[in-house]
Amino acid sequence: MVAKIKSGKSLIGALNYNENKVKAGKATLIAASGYMKNHEALSFYDKLFRLTDLAERNIRTTTNTVHLSLNFDITEHLEKERLIAIADDYMKRIGFEFQPYLVYKHVDAGHPHIHIVTTNIQTDGKRISLNNIGKLVSEPARKAIEIDFGLVRACDKKKEEIQRLDIKPFEYGTADTKRGITNIVNEVTKSYKFTSLPELNAILNLYNVSADKGTKESIMFNKGGLRYWAIDKKGNKMGVPIKASSMYSKPTLKLLEDRFRLNDFLRRPFKEKLKARIDKVRTQAISLEQFKNDLKKNDVTVIVRQNSEGRIYGLSYIDQVNKAIFNGSDLGKNYSAAAIIESLQYKPTGNVATSADNIAQKATGALPNQDQPFIKQQANGLLDELLNPLDPSDRLPNQFGPKKKRKKRRKLNL
Repeated sequence: MVAKIKSGKSLIGALNYNENKVKAGKATLIAASGYMKNHEALSFYDKLFRLTDLAERNIRTTTNTVHLSLNFDITEHLEKERLIAIADDYMKRIGFEFQPYLVYKHVDAGHPHIHIVTTNIQTDGKRISLNNIGKLVSEPARKAIEIDFGLVRACDKKKEEIQRLDIKPFEYGTADTKRGITNIVNEVTKSYKFTSLPELNAILNLYNVSADKGTKESIMFNKGGLRYWAIDKKGNKMGVPIKASSMYSKPTLKLLEDRFRLNDFLRRPFKEKLKARIDKVRTQAISLEQFKNDLKKNDVTVIVRQNSEGRIYGLSYIDQVNKAIFNGSDLGKNYSAAAIIESLQYKPTGNVATSADNIAQKATGALPNQDQPFIKQQANGLLDELLNPLDPSDRLPNQFGPKKKRKKRRKLNL
């Protein structure tokens, strides 16, 4: 179980958040403690006035709202009565037993969880201190409840997430967003050798995740933070981003920059082997698509970088065996996008017959089949002339006759 506590200054804001979820069919009010009516009979104003009545007894304290969430493992299926018992036990352990509070069960994520809305202002006007409540009070309460109710322990799940190796592309809406993104980011940053944020994103995009450092004016950008988004196949961002600082491994940009320098050294031994695999494939491929597919069979993923107009400006190669990524420019000029595309369009190969077939096929395009033998014959003739050039004496003079001498003009002596 994971417990989160947020304090604020707007009771109506916290209440509206949960009530709007109820209206949208994504939450249900399952319990109300400290109210005169049963939770099912409470109106919106009944819920609000009970909390604001206490908050107004201490007008000097502006932070009077407490909004908690208790989050359970995706494998746990908890009945309503058990959720209420867990909520009551938790509120008692953190010192809110006699405070009025509302318990909502949410169903808008891939894991079961409940939200609790209350105030820290007591009947006598004194406030319950929220200073370090998470570490000093909530953490011991959470651990005790995990044992008493036989829940999956949060510390065990964190270890499991770090050790997980088999990751698949994230499908938004089918699983808990934070858990899914965290698993992918943890595994990619731990296993792959990348030397820049664009290289990291090239790998993450394969798993429908993208890292974003924010705008230059943002606090996150200036402090070297990152947020991770779920994306669709077209690269569009989906849902709410997950901050790197909220993940267990803390994969912020500031932390990853040290990894960039280390990875630059660690990936060097695999550079020549990757070039050899690329060279082997490029001699056979006649299109970029075939080039990508053939390399994929050799455990190399090719990322084609294009601008908004669809113009290709770069290639990246991900060695899936050694978990290393290289840009074409890192491998050499012969592996850049321009060089690869040129070599695919203009090769001849050593096999004359095969080359003739390729030329005939490209030349004919959509021509009728009966015209293809003629084009192929012309292609064979062209290749024969290229590979067996004529003697210079057999060229233009014989084809166009002897060159005529130009008559000189006579100068007139006046």
